[in-house]
Amino acid sequence: MADETTLDVNGPHGVRRVRISHPGRVVYPQVGITKLDLAHYAIAVAEPFLAANGDRPVSLQRFRDTIDGEQFFSKNPPRGTPDYVRDVTVVYPSARSHPQLVLDEPASIVWAVQMGTVVFHPWASRAEDSDNPDQLRIDLDPQPGTDFSDAIPAATELRAVLAEAGLDAFVKTSGNRGLHVFAPIRPEHEFLDVRHAVIAAARELERRMPDAVTTAWWKEERGEKIFVDFNQANRDRTMAGAYSPRALAHASVSAPVTWDELESVDPHDFTVLTMPQRLADAGDPWADFGAHPGSIDVLLSWWRRDTENGLGELPFPPDFPKMPGEPPRVQPSKKVDANWDAAGNRVDEA
Repeated sequence: MADETTLDVNGPHGVRRVRISHPGRVVYPQVGITKLDLAHYAIAVAEPFLAANGDRPVSLQRFRDTIDGEQFFSKNPPRGTPDYVRDVTVVYPSARSHPQLVLDEPASIVWAVQMGTVVFHPWASRAEDSDNPDQLRIDLDPQPGTDFSDAIPAATELRAVLAEAGLDAFVKTSGNRGLHVFAPIRPEHEFLDVRHAVIAAARELERRMPDAVTTAWWKEERGEKIFVDFNQANRDRTMAGAYSPRALAHASVSAPVTWDELESVDPHDFTVLTMPQRLADAGDPWADFGAHPGSIDVLLSWWRRDTENGLGELPFPPDFPKMPGEPPRVQPSKKVDANWDAAGNRVDEA
């Protein structure tokens, strides 16, 4: 195959010609999917992909060669970014501000593929209001000894928990072993509030399924359960977007599914090769996502109730600044009480 080709990509502003260099480069060696195949996939799923991931700050997980090779994350617009790919200035947990990419049309997805992108990681907030999420996201992560089938009952019960809080939940495969449960919310609260709402929902789920679900941050405390990863709700914490490929050997895709089909789905069936036909046959299960955004006020009342009952803040990711009320950032098995004060700070820290 030639060293480059050009694709005509239809979009809201007409046809854009997008150059694809090294179109025959194999990105997924096990199944033989090339860079050009990924570009065609991006065109095929562009409408539901943009409905789910467009108009949001996005991080691109890029690969220099195959998915088995070197990879890196790209947030800022790289040199040569076309004028139809915009950016928005966002604030990171460090309080630094920087421009971050935003995808608005099919050609921008194809351009990202040209730049070596395999996985797309959108923020939970819109570009124009990046400080206030319009999605509540909960990652159900199977721990060793559990698998995808164990995440299904947890997701089903989580749906009931969110419904009691007045939220309409949607579900998708992670593209790996877990499930992602999303709920559209009104952008009325900043990230920390949404994180607390997620923790409140996670704790309620844990109370209902204590033998199957855990909110324990430290792996040594989780056991063979489904971990509810509350820290995915933090600012600048993202997960693979709906319809995004994953960097796994069989070219899996993070696939929205209906609640009715959840019990019978096999996540391995949703791949770059199969997803376009699934969409053609069944449509987008998330087509109505965002039609009825809810409020997190009920969940925040649960958070306050739990706090008053002694269940306070949970650990933040290690690269975050120390947060108010946060417990010590040390594995429980390595914590020596004498070395820590009541605020969770090391006694020998100056």
